[in-house]
Amino acid sequence: MPIINRIADFFNDMQDWRQHIHSNPELGFECHKTADFVVSKLKEFGVDETHTKIAESGVVAIIKGKSPGKTIGLRADMDALPLTETVNHLYKSKVPGAMHACGHDGHTAMLLGAAKYLAETRNFSGNVALIFQPAEEGGGGAEVMCKEGIIERFSINQVYGIHNDPSLPLGYFKTCKGPTMAAADEFSIFIEGIGGHGANPEDTIDPLITAVQIAQAIQTISSRNLSALDPVVISITQIHSGTTHNIVPSNAFINGTVRTLTKETQKIVVKRLEEVCKGHSIVFKGDVRLDYQYGYPPTINHPKETDFAASVAAKIVGDDNVNANADPIMASEDFSYMIEKIPGSYLAIGQGVGPSLHNPQYDFNDDLSPIGASFLAKLVETAQPIK
Repeated sequence: MPIINRIADFFNDMQDWRQHIHSNPELGFECHKTADFVVSKLKEFGVDETHTKIAESGVVAIIKGKSPGKTIGLRADMDALPLTETVNHLYKSKVPGAMHACGHDGHTAMLLGAAKYLAETRNFSGNVALIFQPAEEGGGGAEVMCKEGIIERFSINQVYGIHNDPSLPLGYFKTCKGPTMAAADEFSIFIEGIGGHGANPEDTIDPLITAVQIAQAIQTISSRNLSALDPVVISITQIHSGTTHNIVPSNAFINGTVRTLTKETQKIVVKRLEEVCKGHSIVFKGDVRLDYQYGYPPTINHPKETDFAASVAAKIVGDDNVNANADPIMASEDFSYMIEKIPGSYLAIGQGVGPSLHNPQYDFNDDLSPIGASFLAKLVETAQPIK
């Protein structure tokens, strides 16, 4: 693969950075030690500016090119997951109950690799904004960074992000125009009935029966209210009620997730959930309350920027290793907030087939680092050539 030779030269550095971050995972917005490590490296590289404590522990660094121009943004997430690692490698997590099970350690190392190269060479015009973001795994760190004004403050006019994929061969890119990842919402349903003796259910308003019927009705939303060609996932993941075998409980609780690719589909699902709850409240005479929590919006890639990013990827790994028309997936990503504000694109890059993301046996493949760093660097040089 024609990765950038200079980036290949510091493969060992990227591996060391990644494994250091892996050993010291941090959760949510509390990525302070990771941010300190990132800033120390950026200063070693000679970047022009470092801005810290954005969204509590986020970092934005600026590298200036050889001539004036626009600013392109490159984003990496830094946070880990609340999992216990089960693989005993030398750089195993030192933090009980936390590990990098999604490869954010690798994303950070790849962006550091691109930063080192870009700070050395500066073969581009304008600026590059390196965005090191906390709290992707819940918390919406990208949204907070946007609300704190990074797009406007640093005049970023386009932005790109990548995510490793352990289901794809090493160095294989996939993306698509339009929706590429889903919105991720949560719903909770609270059912209040009247409890009583299990031998006399006629004297109760049974919330369990209501819950079971609601759960079944919810499964008809996608099959009877939406086209079979309209991707939607509605998963009930919790039903809780009762304490023992001979008592009809007083209440029940249902919890689940909704994944949609468009706001129109999302509206239909919410409306039907409300109607299902209201209808069952009337039929079974209990009080049924829906609490719908909107999460990350869908990640919607901009067409021009997606074509551009795919063309750059092809220069690194070859046309046969880039799929720019991949199917969207129903997982979510808070990078969506950034490309709601400005043009950009999000791509998956294969790291070789292995344990899945969010798995306690997962580990980032360091062989991916020079490929990803070369791609990020080439995005900058190709988008903003020296004038």
